[in-house]
Amino acid sequence: MTSTSRSTRRRDIVLLAIAVVVAAVLVGALVLGTTGDGEQSEAAPDAGSSSASGPPVMGPLGDLAHREPDDPMALGDVDAPVVMIAFSDFRCPFCAQFSRETEPQLIDRYVDTGTLRIEWRDLPIFGQQSFDAARAGRAAAAQGKFWEFTRAVYADAPETGHADLTLETLQSYAQQAGVPDLARFTADATGTAFDAAITADSTEAQSLGIPATPAFSVNGDPVLGAQPFSEFVDLIDTAAGA
Repeated sequence: MTSTSRSTRRRDIVLLAIAVVVAAVLVGALVLGTTGDGEQSEAAPDAGSSSASGPPVMGPLGDLAHREPDDPMALGDVDAPVVMIAFSDFRCPFCAQFSRETEPQLIDRYVDTGTLRIEWRDLPIFGQQSFDAARAGRAAAAQGKFWEFTRAVYADAPETGHADLTLETLQSYAQQAGVPDLARFTADATGTAFDAAITADSTEAQSLGIPATPAFSVNGDPVLGAQPFSEFVDLIDTAAGA
Protein backbone atom coordinates (compact mmCIF):
# COMPACT_ATOMS: atom_id res chain seq x y z
CA MET A 1 0.00 0.00 0.00
CA THR A 2 1.36 3.50 -0.87
CA SER A 3 1.93 6.18 1.73
CA THR A 4 -0.93 8.17 0.15
CA SER A 5 -3.31 5.22 0.61
CA ARG A 6 -2.23 4.80 4.20
CA SER A 7 -2.77 8.51 4.86
CA THR A 8 -6.20 8.39 3.25
CA ARG A 9 -7.09 5.29 5.29
CA ARG A 10 -6.02 6.97 8.54
CA ARG A 11 -7.89 10.16 7.64
CA ASP A 12 -11.12 8.25 6.89
CA ILE A 13 -10.98 6.32 10.14
CA VAL A 14 -10.17 9.41 12.22
CA LEU A 15 -12.97 11.46 10.64
CA LEU A 16 -15.51 8.70 11.02
CA ALA A 17 -14.44 7.95 14.58
CA ILE A 18 -14.80 11.63 15.51
CA ALA A 19 -18.26 11.76 13.95
CA VAL A 20 -19.22 8.60 15.80
CA VAL A 21 -18.15 9.96 19.17
CA VAL A 22 -20.05 13.22 18.62
CA ALA A 23 -23.18 11.39 17.51
CA ALA A 24 -22.93 9.00 20.42
CA VAL A 25 -22.74 11.87 22.91
CA LEU A 26 -25.81 13.46 21.35
CA VAL A 27 -27.96 10.35 21.41
CA GLY A 28 -26.57 9.05 24.70
CA ALA A 29 -26.07 5.54 23.39
CA LEU A 30 -23.66 3.08 21.78
CA VAL A 31 -20.41 4.55 23.09
CA LEU A 32 -21.29 6.20 26.39
CA GLY A 33 -23.69 3.58 27.72
CA THR A 34 -23.83 2.87 31.41
CA THR A 35 -23.29 -0.86 31.06
CA GLY A 36 -19.93 -2.57 31.31
CA ASP A 37 -19.91 -3.15 27.55
CA GLY A 38 -20.47 0.55 26.93
CA GLU A 39 -17.52 1.45 29.16
CA GLN A 40 -15.33 -0.97 27.22
CA SER A 41 -16.36 0.65 23.95
CA GLU A 42 -15.64 4.16 25.24
CA ALA A 43 -12.15 3.30 26.44
CA ALA A 44 -11.44 0.79 23.65
CA PRO A 45 -7.85 0.08 24.74
CA ASP A 46 -7.64 -2.84 22.31
CA ALA A 47 -10.55 -2.09 20.02
CA GLY A 48 -11.93 -5.15 18.33
CA SER A 49 -9.70 -7.70 20.05
CA SER A 50 -11.15 -10.83 21.62
CA SER A 51 -11.15 -11.57 25.31
CA ALA A 52 -10.55 -15.11 26.48
CA SER A 53 -12.63 -14.52 29.61
CA GLY A 54 -15.65 -12.86 28.04
CA PRO A 55 -17.24 -11.38 24.94
CA PRO A 56 -15.06 -9.58 22.36
CA VAL A 57 -13.97 -6.07 23.17
CA MET A 58 -15.82 -3.73 20.81
CA GLY A 59 -14.54 -0.70 18.99
CA PRO A 60 -16.04 2.81 19.28
CA LEU A 61 -19.21 1.95 17.34
CA GLY A 62 -20.16 -0.72 19.86
CA ASP A 63 -21.91 -4.00 19.08
CA LEU A 64 -24.23 -3.36 16.11
CA ALA A 65 -24.81 -7.00 15.20
CA HIS A 66 -28.34 -8.35 15.06
CA ARG A 67 -27.30 -12.02 14.84
CA GLU A 68 -30.76 -13.06 13.73
CA PRO A 69 -30.90 -16.76 12.79
CA ASP A 70 -31.85 -17.35 9.15
CA ASP A 71 -31.46 -13.66 8.30
CA PRO A 72 -31.56 -13.66 4.47
CA MET A 73 -29.54 -10.44 4.39
CA ALA A 74 -26.62 -11.89 6.36
CA LEU A 75 -23.82 -14.27 5.47
CA GLY A 76 -22.02 -16.57 7.88
CA ASP A 77 -22.40 -18.27 11.22
CA VAL A 78 -24.75 -16.51 13.61
CA ASP A 79 -22.19 -17.17 16.37
CA ALA A 80 -19.12 -16.04 14.40
CA PRO A 81 -16.64 -14.18 16.65
CA VAL A 82 -16.43 -11.24 14.24
CA VAL A 83 -19.38 -9.43 12.67
CA MET A 84 -19.02 -6.94 9.84
CA ILE A 85 -21.92 -4.54 9.37
CA ALA A 86 -22.01 -3.20 5.81
CA PHE A 87 -23.96 0.00 5.15
CA SER A 88 -24.59 0.02 1.40
CA ASP A 89 -26.50 1.63 -1.46
CA PHE A 90 -27.31 -0.34 -4.60
CA ARG A 91 -26.41 2.70 -6.74
CA CYS A 92 -23.05 3.29 -5.06
CA PRO A 93 -20.13 2.45 -7.41
CA PHE A 94 -17.76 1.88 -4.50
CA CYS A 95 -20.22 -0.56 -2.91
CA ALA A 96 -20.16 -2.39 -6.24
CA GLN A 97 -16.38 -2.38 -6.19
CA PHE A 98 -16.36 -3.90 -2.71
CA SER A 99 -18.90 -6.54 -3.80
CA ARG A 100 -16.90 -7.53 -6.85
CA GLU A 101 -13.37 -7.39 -5.48
CA THR A 102 -13.26 -7.68 -1.70
CA GLU A 103 -16.37 -9.49 -0.54
CA PRO A 104 -15.57 -12.78 -2.34
CA GLN A 105 -12.16 -12.87 -0.65
CA LEU A 106 -13.71 -12.22 2.75
CA ILE A 107 -16.22 -15.00 2.19
CA ASP A 108 -13.54 -17.47 1.14
CA ARG A 109 -11.11 -16.66 3.94
CA TYR A 110 -13.38 -15.81 6.85
CA VAL A 111 -17.10 -16.43 6.29
CA ASP A 112 -16.75 -19.99 5.03
CA THR A 113 -14.41 -20.85 7.92
CA GLY A 114 -16.81 -19.57 10.60
CA THR A 115 -14.78 -16.53 11.65
CA LEU A 116 -16.84 -13.75 10.08
CA ARG A 117 -20.48 -12.88 9.68
CA ILE A 118 -21.52 -10.10 7.28
CA GLU A 119 -24.78 -8.26 7.92
CA TRP A 120 -26.22 -5.87 5.34
CA ARG A 121 -27.73 -2.52 6.26
CA ASP A 122 -29.57 -0.34 3.76
CA LEU A 123 -28.30 3.22 3.38
CA PRO A 124 -29.99 4.59 0.25
CA ILE A 125 -28.45 8.02 -0.26
CA PHE A 126 -28.63 8.59 -4.01
CA GLY A 127 -32.26 9.47 -4.46
CA GLN A 128 -35.53 7.65 -5.00
CA GLN A 129 -33.99 4.96 -7.20
CA SER A 130 -31.70 4.00 -4.32
CA PHE A 131 -34.69 3.60 -2.03
CA ASP A 132 -36.57 1.65 -4.71
CA ALA A 133 -33.56 -0.64 -5.12
CA ALA A 134 -33.43 -1.20 -1.36
CA ARG A 135 -37.08 -2.31 -1.53
CA ALA A 136 -36.18 -4.62 -4.40
CA GLY A 137 -33.30 -6.10 -2.45
CA ARG A 138 -35.61 -6.95 0.42
CA ALA A 139 -38.17 -8.32 -2.04
CA ALA A 140 -35.47 -10.69 -3.31
CA ALA A 141 -34.51 -11.50 0.29
CA ALA A 142 -38.13 -12.48 1.01
CA GLN A 143 -37.64 -15.27 -1.53
CA GLY A 144 -34.18 -16.26 -0.33
CA LYS A 145 -32.27 -14.60 -3.16
CA PHE A 146 -30.86 -11.45 -1.59
CA TRP A 147 -27.17 -12.06 -2.17
CA GLU A 148 -27.73 -13.39 -5.67
CA PHE A 149 -29.71 -10.24 -6.45
CA THR A 150 -27.08 -8.00 -4.88
CA ARG A 151 -24.29 -9.54 -6.93
CA ALA A 152 -26.32 -9.27 -10.12
CA VAL A 153 -26.87 -5.55 -9.51
CA TYR A 154 -23.26 -4.84 -8.60
CA ALA A 155 -21.77 -6.98 -11.37
CA ASP A 156 -23.46 -4.68 -13.87
CA ALA A 157 -22.74 -1.40 -12.08
CA PRO A 158 -20.68 1.33 -13.73
CA GLU A 159 -17.22 2.04 -12.33
CA THR A 160 -18.17 5.69 -11.87
CA GLY A 161 -21.51 7.41 -11.49
CA HIS A 162 -24.75 5.84 -10.35
CA ALA A 163 -26.60 3.00 -12.02
CA ASP A 164 -30.00 3.70 -13.56
CA LEU A 165 -32.11 1.25 -11.56
CA THR A 166 -35.59 1.44 -13.03
CA LEU A 167 -38.24 -1.08 -12.07
CA GLU A 168 -37.67 -2.93 -15.33
CA THR A 169 -33.94 -3.12 -14.63
CA LEU A 170 -34.53 -4.39 -11.10
CA GLN A 171 -36.91 -7.04 -12.45
CA SER A 172 -34.19 -8.13 -14.88
CA TYR A 173 -31.69 -8.52 -12.02
CA ALA A 174 -34.26 -10.48 -10.02
CA GLN A 175 -34.65 -12.84 -12.96
CA GLN A 176 -30.86 -13.21 -13.23
CA ALA A 177 -30.71 -13.94 -9.50
CA GLY A 178 -33.22 -16.76 -9.83
CA VAL A 179 -36.00 -15.14 -7.80
CA PRO A 180 -38.73 -17.78 -8.27
CA ASP A 181 -41.89 -15.65 -8.18
CA LEU A 182 -41.34 -12.48 -10.21
CA ALA A 183 -44.92 -11.30 -9.79
CA ARG A 184 -44.52 -11.42 -6.01
CA PHE A 185 -41.13 -9.73 -6.33
CA THR A 186 -42.66 -6.86 -8.30
CA ALA A 187 -45.50 -6.44 -5.83
CA ASP A 188 -43.09 -6.40 -2.89
CA ALA A 189 -40.61 -4.11 -4.64
CA THR A 190 -43.29 -1.53 -5.44
CA GLY A 191 -45.05 -1.74 -2.08
CA THR A 192 -44.25 -0.15 1.26
CA ALA A 193 -43.92 -3.21 3.50
CA PHE A 194 -40.13 -2.82 3.79
CA ASP A 195 -40.01 0.95 4.17
CA ALA A 196 -39.84 0.99 7.96
CA ALA A 197 -36.92 -1.46 8.02
CA ILE A 198 -35.03 0.50 5.36
CA THR A 199 -35.60 3.74 7.23
CA ALA A 200 -34.47 2.13 10.49
CA ASP A 201 -31.16 1.15 8.87
CA SER A 202 -30.68 4.69 7.56
CA THR A 203 -31.52 6.19 10.94
CA GLU A 204 -28.96 3.93 12.59
CA ALA A 205 -26.30 5.09 10.13
CA GLN A 206 -27.18 8.73 10.75
CA SER A 207 -26.96 8.25 14.51
CA LEU A 208 -23.44 6.90 14.02
CA GLY A 209 -22.38 9.87 11.91
CA ILE A 210 -21.79 7.77 8.80
CA PRO A 211 -21.36 10.21 5.90
CA ALA A 212 -21.20 7.94 2.85
CA THR A 213 -21.32 4.43 1.45
CA PRO A 214 -19.90 1.93 1.73
CA ALA A 215 -19.25 2.09 5.44
CA PHE A 216 -18.46 -0.82 7.71
CA SER A 217 -18.22 -1.80 11.34
CA VAL A 218 -15.92 -4.71 12.18
CA ASN A 219 -16.76 -5.61 15.76
CA GLY A 220 -17.33 -1.91 16.35
CA ASP A 221 -14.27 -0.62 14.50
CA PRO A 222 -15.24 1.78 11.69
CA VAL A 223 -14.07 1.46 8.11
CA LEU A 224 -15.09 4.05 5.51
CA GLY A 225 -14.91 3.35 1.80
CA ALA A 226 -14.06 0.36 -0.38
CA GLN A 227 -10.76 -0.30 1.32
CA PRO A 228 -8.47 -3.05 0.00
CA PHE A 229 -8.76 -6.60 1.29
CA SER A 230 -5.59 -6.25 3.37
CA GLU A 231 -7.17 -3.55 5.53
CA PHE A 232 -10.06 -5.83 6.43
CA VAL A 233 -7.67 -8.71 7.09
CA ASP A 234 -5.86 -6.67 9.75
CA LEU A 235 -9.09 -5.73 11.52
CA ILE A 236 -10.69 -9.16 11.34
CA ASP A 237 -7.57 -11.00 12.50
CA THR A 238 -7.26 -8.62 15.44
CA ALA A 239 -10.93 -8.91 16.34
CA ALA A 240 -10.74 -12.70 16.12
CA GLY A 241 -7.64 -12.79 18.27
CA ALA A 242 -5.59 -14.38 15.47
